[in-house]
Amino acid sequence: MSKMGDIFVIVEHRKGEIRSITFEMLYKAGEICKALNHKLTAVLLAGKGQPFASDISKWADTVLVFEDDRFMDFDSDTYKEVINRLILQQSPFITLIGHTSWGMDLAPALSVRAGYPVATDCVDIIVEGGRPKAIRQTYGGKAFSRVSFRESPGYLITVRPGAFIPPDGAADRQANVVMMDIPSDLGPAKRDFVEFVDTAAGEVDISQAEFLVSIGRGVGEKENIDAIKDLADKMGGTLSCSRPIVDMNWLPKYHQVGTSGKSVRPKIYLALGISGAFQHVAGISGAQTVIAVNKDKKAPIFRVADYGVVDDLFSIADALKEKIKG
Repeated sequence: MSKMGDIFVIVEHRKGEIRSITFEMLYKAGEICKALNHKLTAVLLAGKGQPFASDISKWADTVLVFEDDRFMDFDSDTYKEVINRLILQQSPFITLIGHTSWGMDLAPALSVRAGYPVATDCVDIIVEGGRPKAIRQTYGGKAFSRVSFRESPGYLITVRPGAFIPPDGAADRQANVVMMDIPSDLGPAKRDFVEFVDTAAGEVDISQAEFLVSIGRGVGEKENIDAIKDLADKMGGTLSCSRPIVDMNWLPKYHQVGTSGKSVRPKIYLALGISGAFQHVAGISGAQTVIAVNKDKKAPIFRVADYGVVDDLFSIADALKEKIKG
C-alpha cells in the first residue's frame, strides 16, 4: 500500500485503451520519485475485466485498482468521490492528473474537496525546499512561469499532454497490484454514458503518427497541397499543418499541430514552409527529429530544428520525389 510522500498518478483510459498522457505522467513521476526516494503509485478506476493493471505495472511501484462497472467509462461524480477519499486517507505528496477533459473536470473539484492547492496545464514539475513548483506557459506560450504552492499536506497538478515523452526503457519497475474496496456508500452513477465523440476526430490521428509532413503558409495556394500530400504518401508519412492552413479552410482541423490543435511526438517532423510561431513550436516539443524547410533563413522554426534547409519547399519536395523514384 502507498505511504505518506508517495506520488499518485491517476490513470486515464478511453474506449478500452490507456491514454498516452498516463505514461507521460508516470515517466515524469518516476523521475521525481528517483530524485526524492519516493514511491510511485498509479491509481486505476476501471470496469470489471479491463486489463489495464498489467499495462501499467512496469511503470509504478504500486497500482491501486478500483474495479467496478461504474468505472467502465468516465463519470465525474463517482470518480471524484473515490479519488477524494483515497487522497484524504493516504495523503500523497503530489497527485498528477492529465490536463484533458477528465482532468479539467476532476482536478478543481478535488482541490476544493481535499483542500489541496492545484496548478493546471503544467509543462514541467520541479521540487525545491520540500514543495513542488509547477512550470506553466503564459501569454500563449511566449513565456514560462514558475508557480509556487502554499504549504499543504499534498498538491494537485494537471499535466499538459505531450510535455513529457518517455524514452525507450523507461518502464523498468514492477508494481505490486492491490485490489481496493469500493466504498460501500458509493451510489449509482447519476449519468448514463451514451458515446464518446472526438470533436477533432477525422480520417487521421496526427498525434499517433511516427512521421509527419507538415505544411504552413509557405505552401502558397490550396491547390498546392495535393503535391505535398502526394509526397507524404510516397514517403509513408502523414500530412499535418500549422494553424493558418486550417484558418483558411484548406485542411480540416484534425490536421492542425500546435497549442490550439494537437501536440505531436513523431520520430520525424518535416516542416515545409512553416515559420515556427511559438504556438506551433509548443505542439512539436515531443518530436524526436525536426527537419525544417523555409526560404527565410531567419524563420523561428530553425531555432528548434535539428536540420534546416533554406530553400523553396517545392524544390525540396520535387527533389525528394525524384530520389524516391530513383
